[in-house]
Amino acid sequence: MWERLKSVWSIKELRESILFVLGILVIFRLAAHIPVPGINAEALKNFVDNNQFVGLLNVFSGGTLQNFSVVMMGVGPYITASIIFQLLGMIIPSLEELQKEGEAGQQRVNQWTRLLAVPLGILQSYGMINLLRQSQASIFIDLTPFKLATILITVTAGTIFLMWLGELITEKNVGNGISILIFAGIVSSLPTAVQRAFVTFDKSQMVQLLAFAILGLVTIVGVVFMSQGQRIIPIQYARQQRGTRMFGGVSTHLPIRVNMAGVIPIIFAISMVLFPPLIAQFFVHAQTAWVAGFAENVISFFQNQLYYGIIYFVLVFGFTFFYTGIVFQPDKVAENLQKQGGFIPGIRPGSATAEYLERVTNRVLLAGAIFLALIAVLPLIVQNFMGTRTLAIGGTSLLIVVSVAIETMNKIESQITMREYDHL
Repeated sequence: MWERLKSVWSIKELRESILFVLGILVIFRLAAHIPVPGINAEALKNFVDNNQFVGLLNVFSGGTLQNFSVVMMGVGPYITASIIFQLLGMIIPSLEELQKEGEAGQQRVNQWTRLLAVPLGILQSYGMINLLRQSQASIFIDLTPFKLATILITVTAGTIFLMWLGELITEKNVGNGISILIFAGIVSSLPTAVQRAFVTFDKSQMVQLLAFAILGLVTIVGVVFMSQGQRIIPIQYARQQRGTRMFGGVSTHLPIRVNMAGVIPIIFAISMVLFPPLIAQFFVHAQTAWVAGFAENVISFFQNQLYYGIIYFVLVFGFTFFYTGIVFQPDKVAENLQKQGGFIPGIRPGSATAEYLERVTNRVLLAGAIFLALIAVLPLIVQNFMGTRTLAIGGTSLLIVVSVAIETMNKIESQITMREYDHL
């Protein structure tokens, strides 16, 4: 391990990229501790600790909601905008073609995603403020319309600021910037959580703590196992004669990872689970009775542990297939193999290879999607038996932390390998 760390530090470009990312994370944590004025911090902290929905949103935002900081919404609106455009790409042919145009088309879609994140940031922050205002705790101090508008503008600007920081991190090729920001927020809250566990420790909680430790170990081992697991497909390149020299005839392999999507399905699923209750806050006090009743039913529905767990499971399962379909396209892989003279032994090149790759990918991904979804809802199952809310929030945090750590390590490893090949 130390040799690998020395290799990372000895490569100038990689060292500068890592230091740059660390600097960005310091800026993010500084922004997370800049509070919006006019907030009763103690009342907000108690409300977040005693409300599972808001607590999960606090985890997702990296602990910024509990401080009611200028970046309290985190990158949630940007993630929601990304999901919307990816879904639209499946039903609007022109948008799908634009996404396939390469870097130029992707840049246009990214720009539209950034623009959509602005109104979504305003909507989600207003919904969160309404949720906090409806609580019994006196969180806001003299919230006038002018102060409300100021808060909405400030926290929306904070979301755009984090979106920019995430893109700067992604450009350094050491991991997904948005995922790393969420990772940093969760890790920064671990010391406080450990301290709280020791302060409130009671011998009667020994069984709960033991269950939490077992859950954490199972989550870590399971996520590592699924992230590193892969199906090896042999690839053979045909011999080609050019003049008197022979080229090709090389045997290699194509790895099909069990979990190609990494932590993205978890982040997407949490974003989608949190979005409907936030929007429903707008209509709780509607003049039309059935609209207000429907909004209250939506909020109550997502606060129900059973329904919440089912929806969470289905979303993680579905987004695993959805995102993998975006990043891995069997048709293009088969086409590239055919152009390079490669083929899978026993499988005809072209459409037959694409069908074979799609069939293998779906089988491998089925196991990965089920396992990832089970790991996601496992804390809720344990919570139902142990009666503690900390397990549910801690399990989701641990799942994100482990997945992002593995993804970042793989990115750095690929950077090292690429530079080692360059020096051969």
